[in-house]
Amino acid sequence: MELRVITTLLQKEFRDSLRNRWFLLYTIAFGALSLGLSYFSLSGVGLYGFAGFGKTAASLINLVLLIVPLMALTIGAGSLAGEREHSTLSYLLAQPVNRTEVLLGKYLGLALALLASLGLGFGVSGIAIALRGGGTDAGSYVQIISLAYLLALTMLSLGFLISTLTSRTSVAAGIALFVWLGLVFFGDLGLMGTALVMKLEIGKLFTLALINPLQVFKMAAISGIHATLDVLGPAGVYAVRTYGDTLIVIFLAMMTIWIVLPLLASYAIFTTRTEV
Repeated sequence: MELRVITTLLQKEFRDSLRNRWFLLYTIAFGALSLGLSYFSLSGVGLYGFAGFGKTAASLINLVLLIVPLMALTIGAGSLAGEREHSTLSYLLAQPVNRTEVLLGKYLGLALALLASLGLGFGVSGIAIALRGGGTDAGSYVQIISLAYLLALTMLSLGFLISTLTSRTSVAAGIALFVWLGLVFFGDLGLMGTALVMKLEIGKLFTLALINPLQVFKMAAISGIHATLDVLGPAGVYAVRTYGDTLIVIFLAMMTIWIVLPLLASYAIFTTRTEV
């Protein structure tokens, strides 16, 4: 495995992402909505001042939960499947490269593109907050950005797993959309419904929340803006009382697992699959 080859593939994937109209659409939508939410959240209470950073941060967290997973899932799902459908993957693998280099180069290229997209969205949002006098807590804002990027990487890994299992872009996109809907549904309302129907204990409810990377991001981001997890109900209260200061470590560990495991599964499938 050569670093030069991986870097070349990374650069190619990054350039292709910038020419992808869906990726550009997601980027523009995320940037515009980030700017709009920041501006109007800080408009607050008219003559008596602004609503403050907490309200803006909560709005951005909800925006990330909707757009970032969909964006990362769809571009990840279309990566290998699109190359396979257009028969360019077989041509690429006929070159003096191995499948590990191809997988890593494409993943890192898309990860860099996602970082640029999120950087643009949060950048314009940060400028709006600063110009509107939102009293931004820079540390908390950076933490939200970092967690959003980790969430993007988890969804990108899931997208790559979908891409290694499919041969058509339309099928991969459909599965990615279904996974996104499932993760969104299995959020607050889904957990509440499951808890009511199955009469789950608080500890088991919190464990179920940890299985969903969107919920993990939400809990970690809320704790990062120095807000109490009481807003998440009994499960949040249980988490704070049981794990205390180690809670953020648990959140980061779960997100890391969600990044690594699907990527390892993608590697195992892609490197052992006989047909291109």
